[in-house]
Amino acid sequence: MKTTISHNIKKRETPNDVFITPLLLSKRAIEMVGTTEGLWLDPFKATGSYYNQFPTENKVYTEISEGIDFFDFTDPVDVICSNPPYSLIDKVLKHSISLKPKIINYLIGIGNLTAKRVELLNNAGYYLTKMEMCKVFKWYGMSVIVQFELNKENIISFNRTVWK
Repeated sequence: MKTTISHNIKKRETPNDVFITPLLLSKRAIEMVGTTEGLWLDPFKATGSYYNQFPTENKVYTEISEGIDFFDFTDPVDVICSNPPYSLIDKVLKHSISLKPKIINYLIGIGNLTAKRVELLNNAGYYLTKMEMCKVFKWYGMSVIVQFELNKENIISFNRTVWK
């Protein structure tokens, strides 16, 4: 079986989970937010593929490589929009909830969209309102842009029963 570079994790150029989102995909996620109001946060700025395209000047960012750690950020925000490190997704979601935004919009690996994580967000009052699957060349597997909004209605249902 021939393995392509896009699916060969051991040989990828970036061995950790720092992946820069293509500009047009960042733009698509930002468009899904559907508002320009409030304070926007890009918690994982990197090169700014999200932050630089936010449709407002009312914006802030964190970026660990610049010494600004998202997990130390405590100011309330209205919109969180970014591509978080998949290896920290549980911690990212919990901290995002603690900032009490109206909207949480993340690009995540499709395998990271689990019933347990949806339930975590639902229990905090956040419901999945928008979702779009996508594929980025050289990223392993499919990704999905998910948008959770405070006090809205889920577009999906889930059942955590283990069937036999």
